[in-house]
Amino acid sequence: MKQKTAQAVLRTLRVSPRKLNLVAAKIRGMKVESALNFLTFSQKRTAHDVKKTVLSAIANAENNHGMDIDRLYIHEAYVGHALKLKRFHARAKGRASSIQKVFSHLSIKVAEKEV
Repeated sequence: MKQKTAQAVLRTLRVSPRKLNLVAAKIRGMKVESALNFLTFSQKRTAHDVKKTVLSAIANAENNHGMDIDRLYIHEAYVGHALKLKRFHARAKGRASSIQKVFSHLSIKVAEKEV
């Protein structure tokens, strides 16, 4: 039987995928209520953006699919690479070093627990 899911995607977030995945890995499989509590009190800078995406996924589940909010849990939370801005940093003797400013995508799917 296929499970009904709702999704929210946050694109081109100015944080590296490696750092964003630390937060996303913590909330995978959590109930939505406990995930929101965790994200509210997290010390990570990206937790605020992840929380906004989770709230958007909850709103999509309620309004578009008619799911019960109390039974929702984080079914999937995955992070992908986005664009890289390539900059340079001036060094001594006319040389240069490269700086890569990395962006990432975040996708969160919520599903209902079967009773």
